[in-house]
Amino acid sequence: MLTQPQRKPEPTWLTVVRLLRWDKPSGRLILMLPALWAVFLAANGTPPIPLVSVIVLGSLATSAAGCVINDLWDRDIDPRVARTRDRPLAARALSIKTGIVVALVALICALGLAIYLNPVTNPLSFGLCVAAVPFIVFYPLSKRVFPVPQLVMALAWGFAVLISWTAVTRTLEPSTWLLWGATVLWSLGFDTVYAMADREDDRRIGVRSSALFFGSAAAHVVGLCFAGTALLLAVLGIGMGLGIAFWLVLGIAGLAWVWHYIQLRPKKPHPSLYGQIFRQNVWIGFVLLFGMVLGTL
Repeated sequence: MLTQPQRKPEPTWLTVVRLLRWDKPSGRLILMLPALWAVFLAANGTPPIPLVSVIVLGSLATSAAGCVINDLWDRDIDPRVARTRDRPLAARALSIKTGIVVALVALICALGLAIYLNPVTNPLSFGLCVAAVPFIVFYPLSKRVFPVPQLVMALAWGFAVLISWTAVTRTLEPSTWLLWGATVLWSLGFDTVYAMADREDDRRIGVRSSALFFGSAAAHVVGLCFAGTALLLAVLGIGMGLGIAFWLVLGIAGLAWVWHYIQLRPKKPHPSLYGQIFRQNVWIGFVLLFGMVLGTL
């Protein structure tokens, strides 16, 4: 009788990579994009390269810390959700102690990068970095007590705009808040789509989400979030006098968001649709970044 060959155990370093979600770059890139929007717009398209590098690395470190903290909070919930049951802490492939150490290392790296912004000469940026930490740490807890936890995540995403913008200008301007508002609405929209994939599991185990809170109106709320994002970006473009390239890409993004809304309207879309829309928003973010850069020239 033939026996199945035993699978080799996964190397620990690869398990840590999965814990940090570095094997799934979409989630890392979609956090990085608002930070890049802000630094390029604040610097009129030509930010210092070292600052851009720090922002890229800072977003990677921050999102890594957020992923590990989330998995530490949810280590007993994730095994009960189809999409998350194979995560390293949920599957007990890594210990809680290892998770805590990895989270601390990621936070220390983020702190070192925040210090680059110079808390003495630019206390606003550094203070915003510190203010973002509670949102990162307690977002997973909000899923247990707050009816729309995706809003907490969206507010955490918004700090990427505030930190990056003030790293260039050392001040908060009306344009900063317009970009912040657009980012918060965009994040609430795409993360609600992401949560729609887990509705049945979340309802069964008692975890809250915007997809459950808005119920049958979830698709309409996502559409309104994307529409609000487009509107705020348009007002931003007018205020900053951005060129035609920006308006072209904003039009492309707007059409994509309309199509996403149309696809979400049926009562039971194909389950793969939610992940597709999430990943497509990464590309939309890059298209918008391209238009913002060209629009400032």
